[in-house]
Amino acid sequence: MKAVVTGGAGFIGSAMVRHLVAEGVDEVLAFDNLNSGHRRNLEGLGGQVGLIEGNILDYDSVAAALSGADYVFHLAAIPSVPRSIQDPLPSHDVNINGSFNVFRAAHENKVKRVVYAASSSAYGDTDVLPKVETMLASPKSPYAAQKLMGEYYASVFSSCFGLEAVSLRFFNVYGPRQDPGSAYSGVLSLFMKCLITGESPTIFGDGEQSRDFTYVEDVAALVWKAARVPGVSGRVFNAGNGNRYTLNETWDLLQSIAGRKLDARYGPPREGDVRHSQADTTLAIAELGHDPQFTFEEGLRRTFDWYRQSLA
Repeated sequence: MKAVVTGGAGFIGSAMVRHLVAEGVDEVLAFDNLNSGHRRNLEGLGGQVGLIEGNILDYDSVAAALSGADYVFHLAAIPSVPRSIQDPLPSHDVNINGSFNVFRAAHENKVKRVVYAASSSAYGDTDVLPKVETMLASPKSPYAAQKLMGEYYASVFSSCFGLEAVSLRFFNVYGPRQDPGSAYSGVLSLFMKCLITGESPTIFGDGEQSRDFTYVEDVAALVWKAARVPGVSGRVFNAGNGNRYTLNETWDLLQSIAGRKLDARYGPPREGDVRHSQADTTLAIAELGHDPQFTFEEGLRRTFDWYRQSLA
């Protein structure tokens, strides 16, 4: 069995690679341009994992990497709402044109199934929570629109070309190996870096916006299940935890875990951000066997321990 993970040297991608190795997949290949991914994320995995440094905008490179693959996990993206607003062209190219290349190459290589990392940002702001897959999509940013187009391509390649493809709408994924060094990094990685360095974080808005934070190992487990459950091609499922926490609550909990008190600063809300996000996981539980194993506090403790060791 061969599995290819696009973006496989990145935060979620490397967690997916590690999960596939743990599941006993014979050959695992990470395809990554290393712009935001890192070779160090794949350290300790030995010869079972290969890394191809390539760009999903280069169709020939993608097609070569997918040759002989049974499963493809398409996680490569430029995953930033603010960046897509400030400079929409690069994320358009990668998130739409690059995704088309992956689906096309998967079809040409007769891949058994592609699992596509979609985004909960496609929902936009909704009056009703939790967010359920039957809601009308209402993206608020180029990034959200781009990831939604990827869902449509997954569905079209399923219905028109017979490619098995499933889309999972990731909510706010967190965990070890999320890079805190960028202004576009996930809020939890930035919070943890601040606690370690002793610098107060900046919370954009009033901090009462809420998110469905989902531990990366739970996400990887669901992605693997989505690759193997029959009869779900062309479908979209939420990949969240089913809970939500405000940023203020999260910062307070992290300070308690770290044993450190720092007052947060507050800045203007970020353009394109949704106010509240929470997944209805009913469908994923019933049809994919979604079964999150980590509470929010346990996931935060595991993640903070990793950051404390890696940033020391």
